[in-house]
Amino acid sequence: MTPSESNDAPENSNGSGDSKSTSVIVNAIAVLRSFSADEPLLGVTEIAGRVGLHKSTVSRILATLEQENLVERDVDSRRFRLGLGMIAMAGPLLAELEERRVAYPVLRELTERTGETSALMVWNGNESMCVEQIPSRHQVKHLTPLGARYNEALSSSVQVFLGAENGDRVRQLLRSGSITLPGQDEDAIEGYLERIGESLKRGWAVNFGETSIEEVGVASPVYDHRGDIVASVLIPAPKFRVSQDTLDSLGEACAAAAAKVTTRLGGRAPR
Repeated sequence: MTPSESNDAPENSNGSGDSKSTSVIVNAIAVLRSFSADEPLLGVTEIAGRVGLHKSTVSRILATLEQENLVERDVDSRRFRLGLGMIAMAGPLLAELEERRVAYPVLRELTERTGETSALMVWNGNESMCVEQIPSRHQVKHLTPLGARYNEALSSSVQVFLGAENGDRVRQLLRSGSITLPGQDEDAIEGYLERIGESLKRGWAVNFGETSIEEVGVASPVYDHRGDIVASVLIPAPKFRVSQDTLDSLGEACAAAAAKVTTRLGGRAPR
């Protein structure tokens, strides 16, 4: 069935608001359904051709969906893809996310081993977002709620994801303010690029009270079969419980857990 264009004109002589609202919803759903795993990036003209709507109608729908983070625009091509806001809405359907399903038992083991909260993070191009969490058993703990988003450059999971990005892309994100970095001058940016490169070689990134004076974060990359980073395992912990001496043990545990998730996904770390 082709979606109705009646969001531009009433479907009946009474100008029924219910009918018009239903049509708008149907059209928005049709736009979202036009994306697929084989074709995740689509332009306005392509979507309009697939769903049988005028380009102006599709543009208005996409603008609204983008405001709600249900779609996002690719920086380079200016085409659209589904946004991580879809995951935030999904609730119980998160169980179907492969990385989340595969990572869950590993995160449980990690929390048992370290006593701290563990989480699985994914990347939407300029934010790190939590899609799974196993809370610490301690009364005092740090949590990363499902759907929580982070765009601070010094966040450990953001460091992991940016470590996989091209240097020019990282500079662009930092200069535009999409990713926030204190003292954002050229020296700070170049020092940050060096830092995330070293973190990637080590196997984990560290945020030792840099985004929150009370919290330490350690994160490690999860790779797919192409050797691309598809997720990050994160350990957030209260700073008073993590000394510099114990930081390495947390990092090693995090890296081992991320490697296990990588293996279960059929992935491989790049050489």
